Amino acid sequence: MHREFGSAVILAGGKSRRMGFDKQFLQIKNHYLLCHHGEQLASLFDQIIVVTNTPELYRDTPFVLVSDEICNKGPLGGIHIGLKTATSRQVYFLACDMPNINLDYIRFMQQRLQGTTANACITRFGDWIEPFNAFYARDLVPAIEDYLGRGHHSLFQFLKERDTHYISEAEARRYSPDWQMFLNLNTREDFERWRNNAPDLGYNNPHRVAEPR
Repeated sequence: MHREFGSAVILAGGKSRRMGFDKQFLQIKNHYLLCHHGEQLASLFDQIIVVTNTPELYRDTPFVLVSDEICNKGPLGGIHIGLKTATSRQVYFLACDMPNINLDYIRFMQQRLQGTTANACITRFGDWIEPFNAFYARDLVPAIEDYLGRGHHSLFQFLKERDTHYISEAEARRYSPDWQMFLNLNTREDFERWRNNAPDLGYNNPHRVAEPR
């Protein structure tokens, strides 16, 4: 029987026009941010999956490496293959450009999902939702395949049609008053601003990835 919460997925996207390079190459203290994500998440999850179209970069890491099976479908394509690969029913998802992992909030989401049949656990932000730093259930795989097969790709519309458990902004701000656990690094300026204010991330025995060619 699969553990309820045992798998985490990091989505390593392609080249970002606003950043000017592939965000999975973001570094701090000469180490890739994505590898630090994996080390942090390993304290809560047995299986760390990286969804990347350049798996050769991570050949010397302990991560499970997969690439999109349904290509060019945006975030749902990455969620799809992450869920298919995961060994637990509920699967945590993080984007590689989200630098601030809040382990206490992840535990809180796990508690909220415990014993429910919800297909996802998503945080609200006003009229918006935060699709990552979130949980999705493996049960969603057939629904995602059907949804994408019908030519749809909006993650937000997809979630409206599912049994989604929403956490209010007020509840989430108890864990992150400044909302930094949902920060996305979209530009070089964003990254430099974050790096200049980043806490000491430690990097004990970091796993290096291969340099891009």
